[in-house]
Amino acid sequence: MANQGLLGRPLLFIIPILIGLFLTRSPYMMTTTAPSPSKPWADSPIKLVTTPQYETKKTDIFTTGATHMALVHNSILRGYNSIYQQAAHVKPADYSDFIGYCLTWHKFVVSHHDDEEDTLFTAVAQVLDDKTIWDGTLKEHEAFLGGLGEFHKYLSSLASPADFSGAELLRIMSTFQESFDEHFHSEISTIASLSEHPKAPKEGSPEEAETRALFKSWGKATVSKAGTLDVVPFFLLNLDGTVEDGMWASWPPMPAPIKWGLENIAGSWYSGWWKFSSCAGGSPRELYALPSASS
Repeated sequence: MANQGLLGRPLLFIIPILIGLFLTRSPYMMTTTAPSPSKPWADSPIKLVTTPQYETKKTDIFTTGATHMALVHNSILRGYNSIYQQAAHVKPADYSDFIGYCLTWHKFVVSHHDDEEDTLFTAVAQVLDDKTIWDGTLKEHEAFLGGLGEFHKYLSSLASPADFSGAELLRIMSTFQESFDEHFHSEISTIASLSEHPKAPKEGSPEEAETRALFKSWGKATVSKAGTLDVVPFFLLNLDGTVEDGMWASWPPMPAPIKWGLENIAGSWYSGWWKFSSCAGGSPRELYALPSASS
């Protein structure tokens, strides 16, 4: 009993420390102000994607798969837009955190791209027995990869965060923005259109059930495998659950405590980065680095 008491005493000191770290570092503690109509937000310059399910009310496997892809794409696009809108306004004291935020966005995009080509595209091509369905999509990927590489090279090769230039980052982003915009919308249309493919699985068939499970398992894994402490919080902190009449307020489908923990506990690890995010708790927030009306 005495030993148990001795072993328990350190917890009396550790638990308050952990609570203190949470209270000072968690995204849960970020000040969240709704975006002002007079200020730019993360819905431009690249327009967000309307989900096919919201637009058409269809629920076939490819409309649903395209819809879930669109929701991931919109998190990435809000990430891009939040970087674009804030790059020129970040203060030197925040350069290091902003660079971390930008590099996490890059990691998210590259992981998403690689996982599509290595896993999803191959599996869907096998389902439809058609190796040509992704030809246009693969060309779209190639169109922006060079600029995306320059984005990473610039940020990762800075001798010091003090050398960061918002103007230079915006210049690099301008070299691939158009092709990036085109692809992140076009791919959604491509996936949704597969419902009309002559070899699309028939509704209620075992093949349809397998394909639905394929999209579900891929979607569940694609973000988490990219990084629990960086990409997952980035993803969640750029999700807006208020859009499309709140249809996606509970997306992605996971127990609320787990979602909360991934955003607010895992998000504590790189806490300084998330002040640049476009959302918190599934709602839009004013972009941190934009100047206030009085400045």
